[in-house]
Amino acid sequence: MALRLVSDFDLRKDVLPWLRSQRAASAAAGARGGGPGVLENNYESLRILNVERNGNIIYTYKDDKGNVFFGLYDCRTRQNEHLYTFEKDLHVVSCSVNSERTLLAASLVHFTKEGRKNELQPGSKCLTLLVEIHPVNNVKVLKAVDSYIWVQFLYPHVESHPLAENHLLLISEEKYIEKIHIQVIQEDGNRVVLKDSGHLPRERVAEDFVWAQWDMSEQRLYYIDLKKSRSVLKCIQFSADEKFNLMFEAPLDITLSDSGFKLVNFGCDDLQDQENLSKHLTLCVFTNHTGTLCVCYSPKFDSWEKITYSVFYFHKGHSKTFTAALGSVDSHVTKGLTFLNLDYYVAVYLPGHFFHLLNIQHPDLICHSLFLTGNNEVVDMLPHSPLQSLSGSLVLDWCSGKLSRAVLNQSYLLQFLWNTRLDYEKMGALHCVLSWGRDHPFLEAKIIQWISENISACHSFDLIQEFIIASSYWSIYPETSDMDKLLPYSSVLAWNTEIPGITLVTEEIPLPFMKVHSFKGYWEKLNSNLEYIKYSKPHLLYNNSMVQREWHSLISEEKTGRRRSMVYVRNILDNAMKVISNLEARNLEPRLTPLFQEEDNPQRLLMGLMVSELKDHLLRHLQGVEKKKIEQMVLDYISKLLDLICQILETSWRKHHLHPSVLHFSRRASAAEFTVFHIMTRILKATTSLFLPLPPGFHTLHTLLGVHCLPLHNLLHYIDDGVLLLTETAVTRLMKDLDNSEKNEKLKFSIIVRLPPLIGQKICRLWDHPMSSNIISRNHVKRLLLNYKKEPRSSMIDKSPGSVEFLPLNYFIEILTDRESSSQALYALEGHDNVDAKFVEEAALKHTTMLLGL
Repeated sequence: MALRLVSDFDLRKDVLPWLRSQRAASAAAGARGGGPGVLENNYESLRILNVERNGNIIYTYKDDKGNVFFGLYDCRTRQNEHLYTFEKDLHVVSCSVNSERTLLAASLVHFTKEGRKNELQPGSKCLTLLVEIHPVNNVKVLKAVDSYIWVQFLYPHVESHPLAENHLLLISEEKYIEKIHIQVIQEDGNRVVLKDSGHLPRERVAEDFVWAQWDMSEQRLYYIDLKKSRSVLKCIQFSADEKFNLMFEAPLDITLSDSGFKLVNFGCDDLQDQENLSKHLTLCVFTNHTGTLCVCYSPKFDSWEKITYSVFYFHKGHSKTFTAALGSVDSHVTKGLTFLNLDYYVAVYLPGHFFHLLNIQHPDLICHSLFLTGNNEVVDMLPHSPLQSLSGSLVLDWCSGKLSRAVLNQSYLLQFLWNTRLDYEKMGALHCVLSWGRDHPFLEAKIIQWISENISACHSFDLIQEFIIASSYWSIYPETSDMDKLLPYSSVLAWNTEIPGITLVTEEIPLPFMKVHSFKGYWEKLNSNLEYIKYSKPHLLYNNSMVQREWHSLISEEKTGRRRSMVYVRNILDNAMKVISNLEARNLEPRLTPLFQEEDNPQRLLMGLMVSELKDHLLRHLQGVEKKKIEQMVLDYISKLLDLICQILETSWRKHHLHPSVLHFSRRASAAEFTVFHIMTRILKATTSLFLPLPPGFHTLHTLLGVHCLPLHNLLHYIDDGVLLLTETAVTRLMKDLDNSEKNEKLKFSIIVRLPPLIGQKICRLWDHPMSSNIISRNHVKRLLLNYKKEPRSSMIDKSPGSVEFLPLNYFIEILTDRESSSQALYALEGHDNVDAKFVEEAALKHTTMLLGL
């Protein structure tokens, strides 16, 4: 199952045993009737009423006489507490307790067996009461009206000391919300009473609304009113200083009836006819700490063949409307659509039909979300009873009395990755695992194992590329939520492949209009997201294009022997050294793969340039973050990139039982070595297109494996196409380790002629062979005769003892000797003291002898 509900509270397990023990204690004391616990025949009356901001759960039950009891379960101490008893047969609409547990507010209606409990009888009243419960004392009637009232105490964010004033919200079915100020005092020690029960100041918070939602964790009220038949979403933030502010207004392109009325998260929705949920619209607001603001909306069902739901991503400036096929006409929908807040995701769930995990942090491409249909067992993983999504991924099942925490099932998603054959499901599942299990070594190891065994399984995207980019992103994302604007989240920029069973339409939407000018916490991040949408054109995502140009320039200078300021190059190489040191500090276990064992100047330059460019990029756009912290984030990010590549290699080497000794050329390559070579080639392809650095020594290892595994013509093809790079370390080892058999001579010569001139000269000196002597001689002659001007010469040629009677050669050697003796030539030949005209003469004669077959 992709989603698990981890139980935090269960009425049957956490409350019922306590009630039975209370009953047993009352019976032992000789008490008769009415004690807390007389409910063996009234279990159905035990139900949750509310979940407060501090996590405490308020519940109610009735005894066999119909008396109504209120209890509280403390989530911290896991203890139950009896709050109050109404000795009348009443039905509880709503209940709330203040943070000090000194006041209880309850809304109740009369209950008659002739009528339904969710209908007010003619002449009956809905009583809204305020009760002193520390200790039980006075009862104050707040309202007695012919419409339903819901109650909710405000919880300040500072709970270090008792408050002299409490604040209670009254939500009326008449479409208004009041805030009541309640002052309390202490008498006779710890006794808490109302200071002036006859005068409780009230102020109107909202009115003429058709829908409202309470966010218990953040103490926010969302509501919708209709302006000229247009739905407008508003949000009020309640603060610890007794104030409340209207934070924003946002137009919503949805259809709501002026005569409708809907509340979300104001306690148990017991008044709604649960059997007809599928006939009503579903609407809820979800946020998280990164400044996201999502409105999830599903209209009334008008077809049994498909269902439509929309998500308004206000923090991204667009909405997406999804239409999911439900299968045949016979697939009757009896349950409503459920939206669940999962922090970085929103789950859309229709029991028996589909389960859709929507990526709200990066919603642009549908492939970054995960859509599972009735063909998967996952669509029946959650209870079929209505679920209510609270703050912090909490899910409340009113029917069973369970409060759970919804978490993505990493084990299931990993197994799903192994089994699915569809690219979009692999992409969606991969991002789910990485976002929820970020920086978790076990999960990364499992994903790397899967990649190693399915290296060519994806056709729509590069699996290695996607994993490296996404995992590196999540490794530093917790440092600042602005990273989603500055660093790439995915290697895929567009997705045009249809996903079976679902279609979508994306539309731009008006941004929320912020009503305040000073922001803190969540509101600062939301405002930052909105400002980014307004003004950030083009996008600010980092890419390595600048690094690519500068790196090519430095490598070109190095090949031609020209170098810019040594201070500049040294700073770049110092950056690379910091990355390598940071990487080694995070990974203390010895590596099996022979990496980081050579200088590999090109990769160090690339690494250092990326450090410099990425640091400048973040310093430009990350406001309010210390320079030292940004520098460390850059080192961590690039270290993570390199570490992931090393881990992929390490996993494949260990799986195939390879050891550095495999690079000896005395035997044929095995199938395991072919496999590892293929994986390294895929890694190279993935990093090259993004211009990412590789661990120093990667190219050497790749080339040596290529020589070991490939026939000569394939090897040369790989070299000529730039897949295999001839590093000085790799070629030096080939010259030393390979003997001078005919096959190896051909290989060596083919490699030498493909080397850059400066490296080629060094390598030729390592190969004691007429062929290398010939190449050295040619290069020596080419340098000597550079800019040579022919001058008149004597026809007589001096013959030294032992000289060859071959006049053209004698004449040519004399010219070379004259050139060597000139000061200009000596300067040009500095560093080549082992080669002279005599060496050239001997090489020429040997070469001629070989050609004549003598």
